Amino acid sequence: MKKQNSIRHTLLAASVAVTVIACSPEIELRGNLPPPEQLQQVAIGKTTREEVQSLLGTPSSIAPFGDETWHYISNVTERTAFFEPEVKERKVITVVFDRNGIVRALDTKGLTDGKDVTPVDRETPTAGKELTILQQLMGNVGRFSKPSQGN
Repeated sequence: MKKQNSIRHTLLAASVAVTVIACSPEIELRGNLPPPEQLQQVAIGKTTREEVQSLLGTPSSIAPFGDETWHYISNVTERTAFFEPEVKERKVITVVFDRNGIVRALDTKGLTDGKDVTPVDRETPTAGKELTILQQLMGNVGRFSKPSQGN
């Protein structure tokens, strides 16, 4: 009897431990978040493109048009069990270079500076009608004629 109670208590303790571990939040850091002391070393009007890359690393994104602009993007999320992840912190550091490759501007944006974008959920209409697979397979039966002989 004592052995069964100790097995039950062990199983109960194991299940409680698994439940507690499964419900603890999981923190994820994604992207490139340069430390503040390295960011302070970037001097507007003095630091070159090569120096920025050696200090801050490779940018997350480079703007394709206009002046050369580098973005360092980082995101910290927290997920508990099977729930959707919640964004706890987001930073976007923007470095703009002039034509000579010298830093012209440096800007930092946070989570509160962002805006939610709702995509439009529409379908583009197409001409014609929708056919089932059976209609598509049987639609051409009898449409082909034999080529005429010698005329």
